[in-house]
Amino acid sequence: MEKILISYSPIGNAFNELINKYDVILPEKGTFTYEEICELITDCDALLSDFSMKIDKNLIDKAPKLKIIANYAVGFNNIDVEYATQKGIAIANTPDPVIEPTAELAFGLMLDAARRITECDRKIRNKTLIWGQFNDMGVGLYGKTLGILGMGRIGQAIARRALAFGMNIIYHNHNRLCVELENKYNAKYVSIEELYKNSDFISLNVPLTPETYHLINQKAFDLMKQNCILVNSARGPVVNENDLINALQQKKIHGAGLDVYEFEPKISEELLTLDNVVMTPHKGTATLEGRIAMAKFAAQNIISFFEGKPFAKVN
Repeated sequence: MEKILISYSPIGNAFNELINKYDVILPEKGTFTYEEICELITDCDALLSDFSMKIDKNLIDKAPKLKIIANYAVGFNNIDVEYATQKGIAIANTPDPVIEPTAELAFGLMLDAARRITECDRKIRNKTLIWGQFNDMGVGLYGKTLGILGMGRIGQAIARRALAFGMNIIYHNHNRLCVELENKYNAKYVSIEELYKNSDFISLNVPLTPETYHLINQKAFDLMKQNCILVNSARGPVVNENDLINALQQKKIHGAGLDVYEFEPKISEELLTLDNVVMTPHKGTATLEGRIAMAKFAAQNIISFFEGKPFAKVN
């Protein structure tokens, strides 16, 4: 019987099928530490890893029987993919269940930053709010232009929400969408420079690659509108955080909504002092429904692998 190591305790019954079919090791609560994983993985055939678990060369070398890593995440930034591939280890992720939760949070950050919801909430609680019809005014979304940088499935889910709010959509993507999808979202393909120049809101939905590292930097901020609001629910290092701080402090852009950070879990102290920034702690997929769906997806990837079937279907 194959031996499966799961790095975190389950939510609901997501791992019941795995437990019924295989020899499963998992913590009673919380997550295993890196050191615990290194000790436990020596005779395991599969690892179901959460996105905070570092799967590096050292850990992989301690797992001579390992055949598959099923990552509980949309990406693979926590895994040394090249080394795992060299060792013949299959790698799977959970792209489908993250789409709607991430799009919801990205749109929530955009709306919050625009209407200053968190800022006003903070002032009310701290008893520093000055009532008045012209105080703490935000900006509206209706009729504004949303620039979507990365028009994959999450970008398209954000576009669907933007249409409901009466927004105009422009986008830039590695590959241009087909005409049918452009018409569906009434979206116009533009160069990245045009997107920076013409967007009232910019939503980042690109993967972290050598090409996208620090894609948003001083040069990009210099092209943006002064009323632009930047939303990052993708990966922190896509944005040069020092350049972002300077742009916010110098009012080069209006504000930002951030779910990810360049140095997370550390957050730059300067960001904490700015009222024109809304922040959440990398919680794009953090709904109960989303997390259970991700766990089931990852578990199914392991089952499919050992049964010789394709990985879980991506809708």
